[in-house]
Amino acid sequence: MEVGYSVWDWKPQRNRDITIYQQILEYLERRIFYGELSPGSRLPSERQLARYLGVNRSTIISVYQELEAKGLVEAFKRQGTYVCTRLDSGRKQSLLWHRYMKENSIPPNLSLYRRVQEEAQNDRCINFTGDLLEPLFPHDPLSDVIAENRFTESLKYEHPQGHLPLRQTISEHMKKYYNMDVTSSSVLVTSGAQQSLYLITHSLLHPGDAIAVEKPSYFCSLPLFQSAGLRLFPLSVDEHGVHPEEVEELYRKHRIQMVFLNPTYQNPTGYTLSLQRRKELLKVCSTFRIPIVEDDPFSLLAPEPVAPPLKAMDPYGLVLYIGSLSKVVASNLRVGWLIGPQEIMDRLGDVRQQMDYGLSIFPQWVAHLFLSSSHFHSHVHELQLALQRRKQLLVTLLQQHLGQYVTFHPPHGGIHLWCQIKHPVQDIKLLEAAIRKKVLYMPGSVYGAKDGHARFTFSRPYEEEMEEGVLRFKKALDIL
Repeated sequence: MEVGYSVWDWKPQRNRDITIYQQILEYLERRIFYGELSPGSRLPSERQLARYLGVNRSTIISVYQELEAKGLVEAFKRQGTYVCTRLDSGRKQSLLWHRYMKENSIPPNLSLYRRVQEEAQNDRCINFTGDLLEPLFPHDPLSDVIAENRFTESLKYEHPQGHLPLRQTISEHMKKYYNMDVTSSSVLVTSGAQQSLYLITHSLLHPGDAIAVEKPSYFCSLPLFQSAGLRLFPLSVDEHGVHPEEVEELYRKHRIQMVFLNPTYQNPTGYTLSLQRRKELLKVCSTFRIPIVEDDPFSLLAPEPVAPPLKAMDPYGLVLYIGSLSKVVASNLRVGWLIGPQEIMDRLGDVRQQMDYGLSIFPQWVAHLFLSSSHFHSHVHELQLALQRRKQLLVTLLQQHLGQYVTFHPPHGGIHLWCQIKHPVQDIKLLEAAIRKKVLYMPGSVYGAKDGHARFTFSRPYEEEMEEGVLRFKKALDIL
């Protein structure tokens, strides 16, 4: 078990009387004795920890040697440094927490994904991963909305499905932007799309059930499917989305119970399921009575919609629709929603209440105010224009500098651009080369693709650093 980087939020203070070496040594000793660095856990390499703490590697070498002399850690050649599973006699014994870290419960995120997240803390990297650059979030409009309204909501536990004014506002939002008739009783407020997916997979499905997901897909990177004991079967994706006939094939072979899709500006490809294929997919799923889970975080991120949501086209009641403010307003607001039959929302609301007694009233109140204000429409319009400008800039730079290296289909909207590298590469080697060149992207294998694909998020870097980022990626390709 490797120690996560959240443990290293601490940094030594250079203005103290105690030396940097002694501060780091005492900090690690405390973490070990308190059980926060549990027996058997692997410490970062000397080079990694030195870089993160901003000290010389020789300092970390000395610290690790002293910890080993005290019987607190063990160093193994070519394997790393580990907290001792049995501390020296007479010392306070820590609970063996690693015995409880069962990977067959909720598995950790994929190693490549964790590697990218670790390096994303490095401000010197040009970052083509994540969501929106901070200036694209609506700080001022949100502040104005909050300042203009006095908080008078109840502080008691909320309705299991969420704050009623927000659910009513979401109903109006769906009608205004998608021409979708939705009642407040068919809306469940969640803490984002991730919680919606968790509720569906752990409450409506059973271990051993077969489901279909796009490949490549964001869904392929989620451990929650594995933790629910589900069997995943892939649907191939091209620039027009999934192939509806494959859903029928999977049903006949494996009796799939659900189809999970991100049909509009899909993550990671940016592709959109065509209108014709949407119609065919709904017909196939209606014939075999297969529910569809539609994850739709990106559909507002283009000036003109290319197709209505599946939920808006669904006359059969097959679609569970997942919406979120994470990609449009604020990822850290943690407000999303799930739309479906009232009896299903009632059941999932009951399950969610058993987990956390519902979402905090404050983000629900803020989301209600912002969605129902004129600020929201103005913000979305400005965001659409900014993303279109950024997308075109990245497309131009890729054509100019990487035309001989990659192929891609420019997306109509969203925030991601998907590239296929023309010559064979190993994702792990390319990622490490890119990190050395101080540029970050997301390897395609994180999403279930074969080695040799890359996802660039054009909403994340500053526009003035995009060209340098593309050139750094080119240098990474050149050294392989």
